[in-house]
Amino acid sequence: MIKDVEAYIKEVTKPTVMNYLSGIMTYQATDLEGLWDDVNQKLGMQGRDVPPPFWAFSWAGGIGLARYLLDNPEVVKGKKVFDFASGSGLVAIAASKSGAKKLRACEIDPLAEVAMQMNADLNGVRYKNYGLVDLEKPMTGYDVILAGDVCYEPVTAHRIIKWLRLCALEGVEVLMGDPGRAYMPTEGMEMITEYVVPTCAATENVPTRNVQILRILGKY
Repeated sequence: MIKDVEAYIKEVTKPTVMNYLSGIMTYQATDLEGLWDDVNQKLGMQGRDVPPPFWAFSWAGGIGLARYLLDNPEVVKGKKVFDFASGSGLVAIAASKSGAKKLRACEIDPLAEVAMQMNADLNGVRYKNYGLVDLEKPMTGYDVILAGDVCYEPVTAHRIIKWLRLCALEGVEVLMGDPGRAYMPTEGMEMITEYVVPTCAATENVPTRNVQILRILGKY
């Protein structure tokens, strides 16, 4: 049990300047593996197949997508933007700094919900958490949907891509950043550009990754 999530996050992370992203700051873990074990113990999840504390570091796909928004602010400027599976809130922060008009982030993990709001405060931006999304229905009321690094697990990736295509069929611009994850589809994707981004060594085992910025097509 973690009684004070904000205090816990401040204890196990430190504000880190991301020079590659024009000085955006996020709370990042200094010992990711140790934090992973600690979170599992505190939540009573030892021995289970649980994901790493994705809110405590930046995924390569999200870094690339954030860089793309900062380089091309017209993509989101003055638009209604939805950041799906926001994690630390990095992509949402970049969207806000690029002029998004209405901005919602989406997380259901209780630690990530707090972390992404802390990161928003750290960067002087504002967005609200949307919460649980119905993946059986297309998202309406938004001009752009952003998804950074969501193809790391087969079942989840399939459900998410299917939902994103439903959204694209409704006329929403759907953009994804992906560093070549195994479960990224090879069809129905239009590559916009590519970045070489710095990575979290504890998760990627390499200092940089090539990240593709993709438009998800409804019809192909």
